[in-house]
Amino acid sequence: MRKAIGACDDAACATEALSIQVYLDDERATPEGWVRVYWPDEAIALLQAGEVTRISLDHDLGDDARGTGYDVIVWIEEAVIARGFRPPQIAVHSANPAARLRMQAGIEAIARAWADRATQAG
Repeated sequence: MRKAIGACDDAACATEALSIQVYLDDERATPEGWVRVYWPDEAIALLQAGEVTRISLDHDLGDDARGTGYDVIVWIEEAVIARGFRPPQIAVHSANPAARLRMQAGIEAIARAWADRATQAG
């Protein structure tokens, strides 16, 4: 929820200004307040910029040669394991039941990898 101008301190305003919610989909309407991307490479570029706080993924994007939402899950998991990338909140809005299950399993693997990193660091 956005605050009125001047209604937050500098740190809160800076955090709010830097947070991005990414919506990966080729057909559905983009929810208000979300940045729409059509392809996995666009989502990954925003993730690499480090400002994504939430991401919602479709699986089937109309051109499997350009990738699927699952490719974003794989990238996040590899980034968490290899570089300690802090994953955003991840949701799946795919209508493809098999892909949804696969993506949910990937999200669970990301959560485990992040927890393992935190345990090793602490």
